Amino acid sequence: MKKKILSTMLVGAMVASMGAMAGCGSSDSSSSSSDTTTTDDGSTAAEDDSSTSVEGTETLTVWCWDASFNIPAMEEAARIYKEEVNENFGIEIIETLSDDCETNLTNAGEAGDFSTFPDIALMQDNSYQKFVYKYPEAFTDLTDSGIDFSNFPSGKVSYSTVDGKNYGVPFDNGTVVGAYRIDILEECGYTIEDLEDITWDEFITIGTDIYEQTGMAMISSQADSPDLILEMLQSAGASLFNEDGTANLVGNTALEECMNYYIEMKEAGVLLEVNSWDEYVASITNSQVVGTINGCWICATIMAVEDFSGLWDITNMPALTETEGATNYSNNGGSSWYITANCSNVDLAIDFLSYTFAGSVELYENILPSTAAIATYIPAGESNVYSEPQEFWNDNAIYATIMEYADQVPTNNVSAAYYDVRGYVGTAIQNIVMGSDMETELEDAQTSSDYVTEELGL
Repeated sequence: MKKKILSTMLVGAMVASMGAMAGCGSSDSSSSSSDTTTTDDGSTAAEDDSSTSVEGTETLTVWCWDASFNIPAMEEAARIYKEEVNENFGIEIIETLSDDCETNLTNAGEAGDFSTFPDIALMQDNSYQKFVYKYPEAFTDLTDSGIDFSNFPSGKVSYSTVDGKNYGVPFDNGTVVGAYRIDILEECGYTIEDLEDITWDEFITIGTDIYEQTGMAMISSQADSPDLILEMLQSAGASLFNEDGTANLVGNTALEECMNYYIEMKEAGVLLEVNSWDEYVASITNSQVVGTINGCWICATIMAVEDFSGLWDITNMPALTETEGATNYSNNGGSSWYITANCSNVDLAIDFLSYTFAGSVELYENILPSTAAIATYIPAGESNVYSEPQEFWNDNAIYATIMEYADQVPTNNVSAAYYDVRGYVGTAIQNIVMGSDMETELEDAQTSSDYVTEELGL
């Protein structure tokens, strides 16, 4: 792995801009919930609710975001570990947005000073590769930690694996589902079973028929986001990247197949393009489309509309027809926990994560009802809680179903340049939709991607 040469000239600036976070990696519990956190723009983000804690004399600090999802999950993990393993254990959680975590990591890496870091940090799966590639010294290698990574789907583990080394403990599930309004399907003469284990050709045939009967598209997609295309790619174990992390766009027949299906769906009225995330959500919740194909976290958005209860069900996604290795399973999104190089007690942090997020079915059972945090920890899928029928979802035990899907998601090549190349592909598909030549657009995207990967030293 090529390591970035770090300069110490920025240490002073780093201390000045992030000095309020200097206690993040300490092992004591002296920091209180009123500690201040200085953000990258210089504003103060610490109020009384910016930090939560489970008291203990052996305390780990944690950065994560979302007071209704990740934070309560970490709090419950700490409670279980404190009660069942170590009565002296405690955590201090400093609510830190994902973007802020990445900005702080960049600043610390450039300064060569990780003393401002917490013991444990949550990071999005698709963004992590870039940071561990540039700053491998910022994270603790967990390969020989004793954590059993075989208890997680290989596709999930791959996001936090670099040069054969494991760095992260997988957390939430981004397994792709096809979620559909069964009342509209039945109105048009179909059932959810008609959408199970099908190809994109079959999906377009059904979607065209439903569009002609109702005027409704089957699914929607945000115009500036190629997520649906990336889901299609991974479903066959294909990727935007070569094994060495460089971009693989020109001559990528799997990518071309995905783009052709995308264009065909849009032209047939099967796919509704919208301009923003809010419009995407509205298209689902306002019944503009029959359903959606996305990471399973979209289920929480659908469930927010109580009137939909009993009208939805899930199945797997359609499969490509020409690409070798095609399946009906993929992933979009998710995050993992990382122990930083500034961790004051690595053994404690490893034992905590191993016992809880990598070892406790009870944890995932407890957080599921309140947070809808679906595990990637495979044994959790066998629990009674995950197997309970869900009234909202046509009495389908969707959580157990999603865990079954997760175990079948193919691995694919990942890269430190993921978000850059993703953006170029998003621009290319929009230009193609507007009438541009696919070959020309992919060549332009390849050129831009080559520049980025060269800058990264890939």
